[in-house]
Amino acid sequence: MDLRQLTTFHRVAALLSFTRAAAELNYAQSSVTAQVKGLELALGVQLFERLRGGVRLTPAGERLLPYAERILALVDEARENTVGRSGPSGTLTVGTTECLTSYRMPPVLEFFHHRYPELRLALRPATTGETHEALRQGSVDVGLFTEVRSDHEGLCVEVLGREPLVAVASAGHRLARLPEVTTEDLRTVQVLAPEPGACYRTLLEEELTGGRDGSGSPLLEFGTVESIKRGVATGLGVSVLPAVAVADAVESGVLVVLGWRPPFEAHTQIAWRRGRRVSREMRAFIDQTARVVAQDRLSLAS
Repeated sequence: MDLRQLTTFHRVAALLSFTRAAAELNYAQSSVTAQVKGLELALGVQLFERLRGGVRLTPAGERLLPYAERILALVDEARENTVGRSGPSGTLTVGTTECLTSYRMPPVLEFFHHRYPELRLALRPATTGETHEALRQGSVDVGLFTEVRSDHEGLCVEVLGREPLVAVASAGHRLARLPEVTTEDLRTVQVLAPEPGACYRTLLEEELTGGRDGSGSPLLEFGTVESIKRGVATGLGVSVLPAVAVADAVESGVLVVLGWRPPFEAHTQIAWRRGRRVSREMRAFIDQTARVVAQDRLSLAS
């Protein structure tokens, strides 16, 4: 068992693909296969189960993964303290949601592109629940998501701040003419569903049904945040979305914010697996993302 084999194993486990791991590591796929096979022979166990279209970890592979992460983290720490690299480098895999990928990540990516060009950020958009599980399994390094609770089993969490939510409609929608909008008003119109897996979608659905066994205004499934904004702009209905996601459309007059205050709150959070050492790459990402969220909060409040 050597470090190259462990590194290759870790990337295949993170991506669940020999082909994608080979591309990321800049290896021939045959080399990745040979390294994993060599590691399996050295340990005397099968680490991956080959499936049509991909692979998954065997129980032995799942047991090895946290040890591989710890070993590779210690190697990085030793290199940092011995060689004294000038800045973060390597690859940092980030699990995040579609909304945060679109509206929070661009300035973060731009910052790292110019400040730390040797560090590559690999984004893995998924639902919040999928990101939680990916963190526990070690297939992503850090996760960025919006949630109500901040106590997630097996994870360390930093709350970056409240994620303001707003109800929006087209300028010509009848609710846009009301100075105040109640939940009962929302129950009388079509509501376009926020992104699947979003905590605020569940809370909105509970608020609209009012505990009446699913009765009330049903949510219309409408795909991504961008498609929801387009649907709302054409008058198909209203929606409740993060303020950061609709700021441009509100500023241009395409959408208007309704006079309805959500009776629930959600917070943007960043997390990593409990027990994992926070590398300087992770810390740099956490700190910069926190700054971006804080700046967005100030600009939305002004």
